[in-house]
Amino acid sequence: MKPKRSTLGGGVLLALALLFIGLTILFSYVFRGWRVDLTENGLYTLAPGSERILEGLKEPVNLYFFYSEKAANALPELKTYGTRVRELLEELAARSDGKVRLSIIDPQPFSEDEDRASELGVQSVHMGPGGTNLYFGLAGTNSTDGREVIGFFDPRKEEFLEYDVVKLIYSLSNAKKPVVGWMSSLPMSGMAFDPQTGQRREPPMIYTQAEQLFNVRPVSMGATTIDKDIDVLVVVHPKGLTPATQFALDQYALRGGKIVMFVDPVAESDTSGADPQNPMAQMTANKSSDPGPLLKAWGVDFNPREVVGDGELALQVGMRQGEAPVRHLGILGLNESSFNSKDVVTAGLSSVNVSTIGSLRPSEGAKTKFEPLVQSSTSAGPLPTDRFNMLFDPSTLRDEFKPTGQRYTLAARITGNVSTAFPDGPPQGATAPEGGALKESAKPLNLIVFADTDLLMDYLWLRQQSLFGQRIAQAFANNGDLVANALDNLAGSADLISVRGRATFTRPFERVEALRRKAEDQFRATEQKLEAELRATEDKLTQLESQRNDQSSLILTPEQQAELERFQREKLRIRKELRDVRLGLDQDINRLGTTLKVINIVVVPLLVALAAMGIGYWRRRKRNGFTLPAGAPAEKGAEA
Repeated sequence: MKPKRSTLGGGVLLALALLFIGLTILFSYVFRGWRVDLTENGLYTLAPGSERILEGLKEPVNLYFFYSEKAANALPELKTYGTRVRELLEELAARSDGKVRLSIIDPQPFSEDEDRASELGVQSVHMGPGGTNLYFGLAGTNSTDGREVIGFFDPRKEEFLEYDVVKLIYSLSNAKKPVVGWMSSLPMSGMAFDPQTGQRREPPMIYTQAEQLFNVRPVSMGATTIDKDIDVLVVVHPKGLTPATQFALDQYALRGGKIVMFVDPVAESDTSGADPQNPMAQMTANKSSDPGPLLKAWGVDFNPREVVGDGELALQVGMRQGEAPVRHLGILGLNESSFNSKDVVTAGLSSVNVSTIGSLRPSEGAKTKFEPLVQSSTSAGPLPTDRFNMLFDPSTLRDEFKPTGQRYTLAARITGNVSTAFPDGPPQGATAPEGGALKESAKPLNLIVFADTDLLMDYLWLRQQSLFGQRIAQAFANNGDLVANALDNLAGSADLISVRGRATFTRPFERVEALRRKAEDQFRATEQKLEAELRATEDKLTQLESQRNDQSSLILTPEQQAELERFQREKLRIRKELRDVRLGLDQDINRLGTTLKVINIVVVPLLVALAAMGIGYWRRRKRNGFTLPAGAPAEKGAEA
């Protein structure tokens, strides 16, 4: 019996092993792509906009993912990101019901695949002397001759991965891009000429991004008509507009046109009338926007003579090399609390930087709907634009600055029917539209107004970095996303906005940062105290020096000697305080780290062990407590 039982046991184990392997292979195919997203913000779940774009595909889209896996294995960060990109592409293809056809290609040196990658525009990165070319990009084509490409996936843009890929699919499925008219008195396009360098300016990244998303058509500042096929009209820093141009904008709005307008009380990029020989005149020139009667007719009040200062959102800026940065009330770093989370244009944004921004408010008796999109904090107040002329020390802005306790609207959405800004008829030189000039809205106005133009400029939200020898613009704020959201929304594509508004993959240590900020505030206060005492001591020494009878003597008077000794003692004491502040910062952070280690290493396992022991004890009590009732017949053979 023993050999037979042993053989039977071995056969059962072998069968179970084969069954396990078979089920593993079966489940790997049947449940391939199934997963549970346990991240707090659903970072690995497709955004609703992505799913709607996939559902709306009317023709197949071909995606070619060129990925040099062997070369990427030498870079752990790139290898991990490559897996992330491949998984996202596979999920998009699986959710598309066959409309997205994915091909994963590992181009070998001197192969047809490598030639195909270069032909489609996928960039290669040379891995150094004797190394191979690394391909890590995506190309897409549609059934016609449409072609889109992501030349190289930047690991530092992981939070925008889904948006970039879905935007590529969306662009291929919508061959006709919306037309965006761009009217600007500031140098925005690549044809702008810099009078100081004598060369053409590079267009701001926001303008370049708009050209990628839309069919951007420049509109002259002196235009007397706005083409009817323009889906969205961008107006940047309206200044010096003729009545005929104002009338053209008025009629476009009455036709139901969609407008994004940027006005500014102090447009830093305004170089109109710039004279390189007289920089002082340029610093005092009027740089305020003047849209004429248009905004008033659309139900918006804008004061071109006031800048919003904000003590809570003010950023620190460095004015001169070698000097500590100072807080600038006119340069603000807007955060999540500044944005309207219920509007698709601003939902999901985390930071936007602005400079010398103005404020907007609904006009009295306006019939349009005024919805704030971006607001200041309650520590804000108005500052006259004159305070920013020839401003060499931003700390002087705090002199006589009084926050009002109210939140100022910095950007707003205006919708509804409006009346013409020219009730007396077309002004001289205006071009009357076909069918006559409109007096009232034929379709409701859809307008978004920003009270700042500087947010369009690269220096407030971009830094240039090098990746594998290539220049890459890395965003440190969401200025570009904010403008693209506004254009996407008014152009009729809200799906891409939900993708762009995803939470970031960066999860900062908020408690640690709070402790660090608290200690830095204490450090700054003590440092300022030291500087104040140093200046006071130097003034006292100067005063004592002037009272000496023998100006040529180098011997210190008893008063001077006592003052110097007192200063030395104070200096040592304050230095000790600075060390204590820094030591306190490290102690608080280390204490927090120790607490987390104890919780993870001791407390959590102990709770799990206690729970397991409790469950085991309960099951044992339940099993032992299940006895036969008194007088019940026992089973046959129970006594034996």
